[in-house]
Amino acid sequence: MDVIFHNKHLDRLETDAGFESGYSADVVRAYRKRMQLIRAVVDEREFYSLKSLNFERLKGKRQHQYSMRLNDQWRLILEFEGKGRNKMVVVVDIEDYH
Repeated sequence: MDVIFHNKHLDRLETDAGFESGYSADVVRAYRKRMQLIRAVVDEREFYSLKSLNFERLKGKRQHQYSMRLNDQWRLILEFEGKGRNKMVVVVDIEDYH
């Protein structure tokens, strides 16, 4: 899937090996693995089949967003734009769920 970043720090976090943006090395490593996975899949339905991701749609005011587990504490927040082959993933944020 094609990826759009909500902010430049998330883009740089994926590509710049020396940049950690204040996150622990474990969170950065998990983020980079998830980004490889996101770029490799055809559509988001594949995320549901990987139970370890805990991929789920958020509720309430954030029902247009989805979360994916990075570790026990941190989640990657995503949105999807477009339809079919033109669908894009918007990487919104990395959030602390504790």
